[in-house]
Amino acid sequence: MSQTPPFPAKSEPASQVDEKCLQQWIVAFCIIRFDLERGQVIEECYPAGSLTEKEELDVSFSSFPDSVSQHQSRSSIHDCFFFYRIKRHNSHQNMSTASSEYIEKQDRVTSRKPTDRDLMKGRNVATYNQGFLYGFVFNRQRHDERLKRGGEQKSVVVLSHSPYTCVFRHLLQILGPLYFDIGSKALGYIASYVSRWPAPIPGQEVDLLIGNASLKVNLPPPHCLPSNSGVFEDSASSLAPLLPSNLSVPHGLFHESDLFGAFRGLLSQLWRLWELLLLGEPILVFAPTPSNCSEAVASLVSLAAPLLLSVDFRPYFTIHDPDFAKLNSIQEASSYPPMVLGVTNFIFLRSLQNMPHIVSVGNPTKSFSRSIPLSQSSTGRAPGQVEGIQKLSLRKFTPKNLLNAVKKDGPLSLMSEHKEAVWSNYVAVTKPDTSILNRLVDAGMSPRVEESMSVVNNDILRRHFLELTTNFLAPFGPYFKANTPSEMLSPFVDPPPLPAFDAEDFLVNLSERGPGKFLQKRMRSSWLELYRRFLKGHNFLPWFRRKRAVAEKEQYRLWRQARLKITINDLISKMSELELVDCFHAIERNLQGELQYGEANEDTEQVRTKLRKDLQIVFSFLSEDMQQLMMMNPERASLLRRDE
Repeated sequence: MSQTPPFPAKSEPASQVDEKCLQQWIVAFCIIRFDLERGQVIEECYPAGSLTEKEELDVSFSSFPDSVSQHQSRSSIHDCFFFYRIKRHNSHQNMSTASSEYIEKQDRVTSRKPTDRDLMKGRNVATYNQGFLYGFVFNRQRHDERLKRGGEQKSVVVLSHSPYTCVFRHLLQILGPLYFDIGSKALGYIASYVSRWPAPIPGQEVDLLIGNASLKVNLPPPHCLPSNSGVFEDSASSLAPLLPSNLSVPHGLFHESDLFGAFRGLLSQLWRLWELLLLGEPILVFAPTPSNCSEAVASLVSLAAPLLLSVDFRPYFTIHDPDFAKLNSIQEASSYPPMVLGVTNFIFLRSLQNMPHIVSVGNPTKSFSRSIPLSQSSTGRAPGQVEGIQKLSLRKFTPKNLLNAVKKDGPLSLMSEHKEAVWSNYVAVTKPDTSILNRLVDAGMSPRVEESMSVVNNDILRRHFLELTTNFLAPFGPYFKANTPSEMLSPFVDPPPLPAFDAEDFLVNLSERGPGKFLQKRMRSSWLELYRRFLKGHNFLPWFRRKRAVAEKEQYRLWRQARLKITINDLISKMSELELVDCFHAIERNLQGELQYGEANEDTEQVRTKLRKDLQIVFSFLSEDMQQLMMMNPERASLLRRDE
């Protein structure tokens, strides 16, 4: 992307900023300077008062490359992009926040009946704690021998509650250079444009104006976004266990991350890492720079799509994070919380050396800064070869060399020489797909060709793992199947509950019928053990309950539509009086529910009118004695007499 702003910023006056609209996308803009005397200092925070004092401290420490591990570039100006995820201090949660309230040691998940409030308000029964702040950083290091310590560095930071790297990477490619060109005025200019953006709708393509440029991006779908209020509604389409045909649309978080570039030296290990993600195992990702680090963690998280990943993930984690003390105090015999932790500081290699799975990625000789035009979504990276690692011949993968990337010496060896490697005792059930690896294109000729080939390679890898995850989750499909009312059944009665889930019954049935052709030829004979561990892991219950909530909501919608369409006279024409009384009470319950909780639905008045008329018609078919008995209830009498 060109460093030139897409509008004449020096002459254009800033528009008034609607802070309420701004906060739909952004919590705050921060300018942070590294001061030799005082350390990290927040020079500006816009809007003022957006962060607590403790959050300002966390943001300032997380917004700079770690000096212990940073490989200095000798160029005069060095820009890089990375992002992190920190806890907000107004939420009191444990390390595994996203999943802690769901990790129950039980094998049976019953279909508790959702309340009218759950369904009519359009809220999922299962809600998800958020409590995190995402920081997107444009960091500039300027080397000047005339300055103290030979240089200075500043970070321009965008803080948001949303993990929209597809948006904020582009935004910072404008805001970062603009700030260093015109100073603090840049914050007001950009804020004025962002405050005029439409509200973010997960899963939708949005057209966002920044000056004279237009940024079109597809936001991540709601089924992969943690929500603490149920505001983001999943659609019924997310229930379908079929491979989506349009892969340009995101099906999980960080769809735009450079999976191929981040794991170029460890491609054969992606299947093992995929399984570890499914199971919610703790993974430590070590990289030489925050850019390498955050891109690798984002790419790992994206592997799980379309599964809702409920483990904690930190794209760039520092020793100043309050949770470091908790992690550092974990004894050797104890287990780590479910998380994907991205680090660059060598201290972590010693303090967290008992992490069961450690991955080393990245190139210490260059930044992972990608330049992406506003008009397209690219997933390329700069070309080059990692020092000490033989360049991969992507067309020559065979079963004999699939384990070459696993190093025998331990993670502490990274302190003397960086290398791409995986340290884990976990034995994968899924075999690396050599046909996929051999389709990848190795093009290290020029940055332009390299970037184009990365787009192709990322599409190949992402399609494969999306298909792999979709097929793995397919056996759970019957538990999310919504029941539709039959012609012989009254749509006014409560729909039958979704089938109860019993882990052991599920495993027995799955063992008998097998995992399906796609998985059968890609997994070893111990495939059932992977399902058994998945059921006990940290991702299963949150994902399962959220899918059930979507299915229950879809079932409610289908039955509600059937109540609108049915002709009540045809339904009751052959009913006995006892059946008429039951039908009357059923319609009455539905009408009361609509009156109490139905204000969130667009067709609420239409449904209320239809139900009240149906109630009056059924009432007219009752005997006179039964009518008098019914009218003795004042609330019921009011429903029958109320005019529309």
